[in-house]
Amino acid sequence: MRRADRLFEIIQIIRRRKLTRAADLAGELEVSERTIYRDIQDLMTSGVPIEGEAGVGYILHDGFDMPPLMFKETEIEALVLGARIVESWADPVLSTAASDVIAKVKAVIPERLQTYMANTALLAPEHTYIEPISFEMPDMRQAIRQKLKVKFSYHDASGSGSERTVRPLSLAYFGPVWLLAAWCELRNDFRTFRLDRIEGFSAQQEKFRDETGKTLHDFLKLDHAWRRGPAVES
Repeated sequence: MRRADRLFEIIQIIRRRKLTRAADLAGELEVSERTIYRDIQDLMTSGVPIEGEAGVGYILHDGFDMPPLMFKETEIEALVLGARIVESWADPVLSTAASDVIAKVKAVIPERLQTYMANTALLAPEHTYIEPISFEMPDMRQAIRQKLKVKFSYHDASGSGSERTVRPLSLAYFGPVWLLAAWCELRNDFRTFRLDRIEGFSAQQEKFRDETGKTLHDFLKLDHAWRRGPAVES
């Protein structure tokens, strides 16, 4: 998480509670208490009316508000529609995050735009069928973020299986199927995998570094069909 995002999160968390301890903030934001103390001090120095002390907790005085965010109506529509699609098509963790994004934006935009946002007539289906996935998608997303190699058993359309170790690069949804783009060590090449055909998924402790010819950028240059629905590993 970028520091600017973390400072915003600290304000939002303290705003919602009567008293917030540094230890609670550190646990929720996955940083050290020392980092929280430094962030709190910087917020107080910049004029945010936080009161408290280390070991006791912090409160935010009433009346403080973040500077309003200004959006055009079309930007509001894009934001709301995108969030509603994620709520319907993604896993529960990402769906909840999409809802949180909307709530946070509504909290810091002018009242006129709040009303427009609430009444935006762009909808996404509430229930979209997705081929069942046997593992937790947040674990795959974390592996992509942290550049962790992953292992799994893969079964193609004919039912033939193979063991794979890959560098996960990107996820894409082509309803009702989620696909993984990866550098496959077995094939020594880029491959795409249907998540519903993956079994025994596990993220490894081994990290990988970006290497020329093996990155997402390289994959996208080679596979211009990725966004239209690429061929899947067989």
